Amino acid sequence: MTGLPLSTYPSAVKVRWILEHCSAAQAVYDEGYLAFGTVDSWLLYNLATGDSSERLHVTDVTNASRTMLLNIHTLEYDPFLVKFFGLEKLVLPKVASSSNRTAYGIIREDPLKGLKVTGCLGDQSAALVGQKAFAEGMAKNTYGTGCFMLYNTGIKPVISRNGLLTTVGFQLENQPAVYALEGSIAVAGAAVKFLRDNFGMIKEAREIGELAARVPDSGGVVFVTAFGGLFAPYWIDDAQGTIFGITNYTTKEHICRATIEATCFQTKAIIDAMEKDSGIKIKTLAVDGGMSNSDECMQLQSNIIGINVDRPAMKETTALGAAIAAGLSVNVWPSLDDLQHVNSRDHQKFTAKTTLEEQIKQFRRWERAVAMSKGWLTTEDIDQTYD
Repeated sequence: MTGLPLSTYPSAVKVRWILEHCSAAQAVYDEGYLAFGTVDSWLLYNLATGDSSERLHVTDVTNASRTMLLNIHTLEYDPFLVKFFGLEKLVLPKVASSSNRTAYGIIREDPLKGLKVTGCLGDQSAALVGQKAFAEGMAKNTYGTGCFMLYNTGIKPVISRNGLLTTVGFQLENQPAVYALEGSIAVAGAAVKFLRDNFGMIKEAREIGELAARVPDSGGVVFVTAFGGLFAPYWIDDAQGTIFGITNYTTKEHICRATIEATCFQTKAIIDAMEKDSGIKIKTLAVDGGMSNSDECMQLQSNIIGINVDRPAMKETTALGAAIAAGLSVNVWPSLDDLQHVNSRDHQKFTAKTTLEEQIKQFRRWERAVAMSKGWLTTEDIDQTYD
C-alpha cells in the first residue's frame, strides 16, 4: 500500500511519537488545528499564496509518498493508514502532481513577489528527473554523505521482494505517476570524512581517489562501512563498521581503495536487487553528487558493477530536476523530447575494465565480509560507555 517498511524512517511514525511525548502538540491536535507536512509544504506555506491570497498547505506526490499515509496506488491519503496511526484529526497537505501550474501558488514576498511556483519534488526524485531518467529501466545514483539510487519502473509500482523501497518517482501534470524502486546506502561520502577526521589518512576528501589509484587493488582489504548498521538491500541493524584482510602489507592506499569500494559494492547489491524485482537489466547508471566528481571512484564503480557509468558535465541534477518539473508545466519545454539537449554535452562515460569472473569473485568476498559484520553489535556493547 505504501511501498515502505514499518520503521522510524517515515513521517507518520515521527508524528505519532510527537503526540505521545509533547502535550502541547497533543492539545492542538485534539482541537483539530495541528497541521503536518514535509519541508516542501512548510516552505510553500511560508512563501506562497493561492488565488484568493490564502496560505497554501500542499505537497507533491513524491514527498507525500514518504509519509506512510499515502496509498501509492491511489495517490491519496489512505483512511486506514491515517486511522492506524491515530492521526484522524491531523491537517494534512493537499497532494498535487510534481509539475503543476496552479497547485503551488504565487510567491508573496519580494524579491520574487508575483512569481508562480510550478514544480515541487523530493530530493531524490528531483535528481531522477534531472538525469532525464523518464523511461522504464533507467537508473540514477546520487553519491553524497549517503548514497541514494532510484530505478524507474514505469507507471505501475513494483513491490520489492529484495529489500528495496517502492516509491513515486515523479508525476508530470495531467500524466500518470511514474514509480521507482529505491535503495539507500547509509554511509558513502561519510566514510571519506571518517578517514580524514578520525584516521587522519587524508587532509582533503579529493585525495582519497588519488591514493586509491596508486594501488592495483585493495590488497585483500574489505571495509564494511556499517557505522550505524547497513541499509538496502541488507537492512542489518546490528552490523558495525569492520575492516577485514589487514596484513603487514596493508597501506593507507589499500584502506582508501577499500573505502571507495564499500560504496561501490553496496551499489552493486542494490542494482542486483532492482534487476531481480523488475526483471529488467540496467544498461547504464547515471551518477551525480560529490563522490561522482572523482574519476577514480566512478571507474571503480563501473569495474564492480560491470556496466557503464554516465556522469553529466553539470552534476547539480537535483536543482535541474526541480527546474525541469517547473518548466514543463509552463511550456519552457513543450514535451520530454525537447529536453534531449539539456545538460547533454560533455558527459563522461566509464566502462568496466574487469572481467565477469573478477566481478563475481570480488563481490562474493564483499558478501562474506557483510555476513561477518552482522551481529557485531550486542546488547552488552550498547550498555558500554565510550570515552
